[in-house]
Amino acid sequence: MVTVDELNDQLISLAFAEDIGDGDHTTLCCIPDDAVGKSQLIIKEDGILAGVRVARQVFDAFDRDLRMTTFITDGTEVHKGDVAFIVEGRMRSLLQTERLMLNIMQRMSGIATMTRRYVRLLEGTGVHVLDTRKTTPGMRMLEKEAVKIGGGVNHRIGLFDMILLKDNHVDFAGGIENAIERCHSYMHDKGLSLKVEIEVRNFDELQRVLAHGGVDRIMLDNFSTDDTRKAVEMIAHRYEIESSGGITEQTIRGYAECGVDFISVGALTHSVKGLDMSFKAC
Repeated sequence: MVTVDELNDQLISLAFAEDIGDGDHTTLCCIPDDAVGKSQLIIKEDGILAGVRVARQVFDAFDRDLRMTTFITDGTEVHKGDVAFIVEGRMRSLLQTERLMLNIMQRMSGIATMTRRYVRLLEGTGVHVLDTRKTTPGMRMLEKEAVKIGGGVNHRIGLFDMILLKDNHVDFAGGIENAIERCHSYMHDKGLSLKVEIEVRNFDELQRVLAHGGVDRIMLDNFSTDDTRKAVEMIAHRYEIESSGGITEQTIRGYAECGVDFISVGALTHSVKGLDMSFKAC
């Protein structure tokens, strides 16, 4: 299996090919090859900084001679006017790496900032905020890293590191019992040991899961807070409990106070606004 850094390197390589093509003709026509300078990353909006580690990967991938001096690290609360780092080296390299680095850092910082807001809303409850697979294709590892930087918890990275029996799996398998039994038969045949979570849509499905067993976590999908409280009482600490489905900043505290263990929020990655910042010569 490839590592996170290897996946990031592949993304960075593809992004440079997409952006530069056969050459950055604007930079090449007006900046001498031997010209050197420095640029600084200026924060233009309050939030949580994320992507500094990946920014260094971007610079190293393009030009190993670029020197980066970091003043603010990932996970730090930043404010308008802060300077996160300075990079020195060939002006051509600074110009050609600028947009990719900013695209990554703005998106990661936006995700970390939103995640931190949700985490703060749950302070004192012991409930963890989870992300989902609703990520930008190719950028999942970066977006999942940003969630962790913001204080959230990664649910599963992909389809390979956990079994999550959702509504379509249950329906195609012919019911909850079939889905769970086939899941364990498959893991036995493949020599796998993965956590098993199942999504339930109503109390009938919840009762069937509780009667059958064979899972580690139950996801309550689109339950109201009143129904969530009732479901938590029915599960009675036998399994981990996750709330999911349309939960917002306005409603998340109410779900947490029902006694669940996790709350998944797709909005952390699928509808986030990037944090404003710029990379300027200094």
